[in-house]
Amino acid sequence: MRASEGIIMPLLRLQNVHLAYGDNPLLNGIDLQLDKGDRLCLLGRNGSGKSSLMRVLVGEQKADDGEIWLQPGAVIARLEQDLPPAADISVFDYIVEDHSVVGHSLAQFEMLSHAADVDMAALEKHQKIIEDNDGWSLQQRIDLLLRRLQIPREAIMRSLSGGWRRRVSLARALSHNPDILLLDEPTNHLDVATIEWMEEHLLEYQGAIMFVTHDRRFLKKLANRIVELDRGNMLSWQGSYEDFLEYRERVQETEDRHNKLFDIKLAEEEKWIRQGIKARRTRNEGRVRALKAMRDERKQRIERKGNVSMTIDSADSSGKIVAELQGVSKAFADKVVIRDLSTTILRGDKVGLIGPNGVGKSTLIKMILGQLQPDSGTLQMGTKLEVAYFDQLRDQLDPESSVFDNISDGRDFIEIGGKDRHVMSYLGDFLFPPARVRAPVKALSGGEKNRLLLAKMFSKQANLLVMDEPTNDLDVETLELLEEILGNFDGTLLLVTHDREFMDNVVTQTLAFEGQGVVREYIGGYQDWLRQRGPVAVEEKVAKKSVVETKSVAKPAAKSRKLSYKLQLELDQLPAKIEQMENEVAALEEEVGSAAFAALDHTDMTAKLDALSALQESLEVAMERWMELEAMAEEGA
Repeated sequence: MRASEGIIMPLLRLQNVHLAYGDNPLLNGIDLQLDKGDRLCLLGRNGSGKSSLMRVLVGEQKADDGEIWLQPGAVIARLEQDLPPAADISVFDYIVEDHSVVGHSLAQFEMLSHAADVDMAALEKHQKIIEDNDGWSLQQRIDLLLRRLQIPREAIMRSLSGGWRRRVSLARALSHNPDILLLDEPTNHLDVATIEWMEEHLLEYQGAIMFVTHDRRFLKKLANRIVELDRGNMLSWQGSYEDFLEYRERVQETEDRHNKLFDIKLAEEEKWIRQGIKARRTRNEGRVRALKAMRDERKQRIERKGNVSMTIDSADSSGKIVAELQGVSKAFADKVVIRDLSTTILRGDKVGLIGPNGVGKSTLIKMILGQLQPDSGTLQMGTKLEVAYFDQLRDQLDPESSVFDNISDGRDFIEIGGKDRHVMSYLGDFLFPPARVRAPVKALSGGEKNRLLLAKMFSKQANLLVMDEPTNDLDVETLELLEEILGNFDGTLLLVTHDREFMDNVVTQTLAFEGQGVVREYIGGYQDWLRQRGPVAVEEKVAKKSVVETKSVAKPAAKSRKLSYKLQLELDQLPAKIEQMENEVAALEEEVGSAAFAALDHTDMTAKLDALSALQESLEVAMERWMELEAMAEEGA
């Protein structure tokens, strides 16, 4: 097939691909084609082979059989599920080390050029390698990505939070300018603003995307194709997630009917063969052979994986008031994270905490739990509280101990709901087979660790659940069950999550961290907060604009408010000024992305990039000023 003949070649094609671990088939002769413009979401239960398939596609793992064809010259890059290491290496060096020889020379050139005593021979050697391998274009691409992601290139990886290291790993993948981008749980460790930025960025991506995610809202917004791995087979759907769920239900109903009819027929044949032995001297040998084939077929049937079975062992009710805060403030050095917060959390409330990473959500939880004291104000805890805590860092799990020992505390039986349960049986409810129960925690996948942490949490009586990012790495079926369990819990819940759909389905009210220490209370979940909050907070609006430079901001329409003549005139003139600056940014970005730009020398490249950065910063200042004046106008209305 040739593009010149009007036929578009696929980027990637898999034919009859097999992969198994022991007797567990992950890929059982699957076929798959990936075309430019595909945004394919790969679904499947934990352990179904999603990450293994991605490793096969990038060549980290060899398939047992089958053909994998990649369009000549096509580049594949992958965003891995795990965070990049918190190492003593700069952001720039971490990204370029993924580019072999030219990446090493870029890092060395940068280090040598800033040295006090420059080794000119070494500098010239690395410069030649860079020029011979189009390295300056790579550096320009990396710098542009880092500017768009607002990541300081000199920052040390060890100093960055999980969310920022996630951004760095995305920049590292995109630095390859890939034709196919593989994303394994890309929303893990990201706050909502960054997730929404990623959604917009990926919607504009020109290549093909294959992604694994537990975030249903991310899935619904991004995917135009859905493929589910189930017992080694692949179920494919072109269209929306909601339509896929209906299609999958029909497929499963058909499978269940077929299996039921097969089992009835097998039972009849087993009854016949037993009767035949007693009543007949000769038997129908063809029928006997058919029965043997049916027995073999039944043995090879792989049943669908069951669902997690979990319940919360509720403690006696707490007092009516769980926590009462009056004028509470907390700061670290000169950064105020909570300013003059007053709120009351009552028994039965399900409270979601909304805000960017590092804004102070964990600080508030620690104060409510008595682990931190406020700088000012009063915080009174309720009575009869029994707390169970889900920590996103999984510090409650001992990585060196087995799954069994992390639950049992040296016992074979634990009390659940007033009854003794064997630890093996209890762990079976969380989909841990006996062979897996003796494995060390460090050998578990992310989803298995989260299921184990849920098992540990729910094995203790509680009337106050504190859950910090419980949804990471869980499959959709487990998420939906957890939503139901939490919805029926008659105690109190404090929930930190960036999963917007999970929050909407669980919480009854939210505490939103809206910048500069301001925390406001809203009724309902994430979508309710969006509807109620009014004008977007300055910090969030500016951040969103700075990372989505390719999307045009809606032009603000000036309103007649009770401002001074000078301020009103400034407000009236800002929309046109902002529009002009956006046009200038767009023009510069187009120039930076052109082939002519790649031919410039390093000095001219840097000057252009600095000019673009300065213009973007000026645009952000103008946006911030417009929103400040709008807020003043609203107050004066």
